Amino acid sequence: MKPNPLTGLLAAAAVIASPIARADAITDWNQTSGALLTEAKLGTPPAMRVMAVVQTAARDAVGAAQRGHASAEAAIAAAHRVSLARLLPAQQVSIDAAHQAALAAIPDGPAKAAGIAAGEKAAHAVLAARADDVIAPESYRPHTSVGAYVPTAAVAVPQWSQRKPWLLASAAQFRPAAPPPLESATWVRDFNEVKDLGGRNSTRRSAEQTEAARFWDYSLPAIYHGVVRSVALSPGRDLATNARLFATVAQAMDDAMIAVFDAKYHHNFWRPVTAIRNADRDGNDATQREPNWASLIDAPMHPEYPSGHSILAATVATVLKAELKGGALPTLSTSSPTAKGATRLWSSLDEFVREVSDARVHGGIHFRSATDAGEAMGNRIGRLAVEGGATPF
Repeated sequence: MKPNPLTGLLAAAAVIASPIARADAITDWNQTSGALLTEAKLGTPPAMRVMAVVQTAARDAVGAAQRGHASAEAAIAAAHRVSLARLLPAQQVSIDAAHQAALAAIPDGPAKAAGIAAGEKAAHAVLAARADDVIAPESYRPHTSVGAYVPTAAVAVPQWSQRKPWLLASAAQFRPAAPPPLESATWVRDFNEVKDLGGRNSTRRSAEQTEAARFWDYSLPAIYHGVVRSVALSPGRDLATNARLFATVAQAMDDAMIAVFDAKYHHNFWRPVTAIRNADRDGNDATQREPNWASLIDAPMHPEYPSGHSILAATVATVLKAELKGGALPTLSTSSPTAKGATRLWSSLDEFVREVSDARVHGGIHFRSATDAGEAMGNRIGRLAVEGGATPF
């Protein structure tokens, strides 16, 4: 039997989807795009870049369709097909299958044809406008002395800050101050917290804290967009409103990645596993070395400060707070493949952000100062996105 190209795609979507029922073409395609990114096995920064382009194309397609009295659903499908095919060419079969399934549900006629044309035009315009967003060649120089061995695993996207932002004036616009000095009381606090609670063999970390840490080991767009869908699927919303929301969130999250990697490689601060195994060299008698300490979650291959998860969570939360304008907050939820598809719920956006930051400390990946700095950056980027609006094309 010939395999159905949608089978794997829909299975992936089911794992990362919010448990709320589907509502419109924007939220449906957002879920499908997240599944395609999982299928493509992209890293988090490249995946954020793809989602920003796709959601922007979808927003512009909805606007063009509504102005031209065309099918917005057809425009959304066409915009996704064009932009995803350009950015994820290896997923062409799955993209075409999802596109055909979406168009099959729309009655044939002039409105459908006009919608397809509008969506294709919108996607091509966004791709053309972002053509100068060039990813520079990686040229990271490992820190070493001549002749001395250093681990040879490649670091993650050291060139990411050289990309063209959507909203920021520059990658360094919200770069935070340096991490706490190693002689400070703050450093001792941070060191001992993660040493006690973030170790693989910690006896002080609770089962709930372990569960959350494993949940937030996942970082692709879908885990955050599930939270956004909790708001987008609230009663009284329409395609245009949701298209604008997802474009704003996606552009802000992409800029958050540009900003956080600028700060990471600028400050070049060590991970907890490095600090704890070398505590006898930090010049602070209040920190004690543990020679075989390992983090619960494997450390990512990039500098520690600030926290990428924290900047993303705070960015999303800031945009959603503005979107709700003080109105009723639906129950927030999302699911995680690194937690076997488990779903977690939050009753407030602040609770959601705090869990994400705590999870990175309890996973042994970050010091508290890094999560605090990430949250502060995310708040500023989110406000910038809300005040300025997503980049128009």
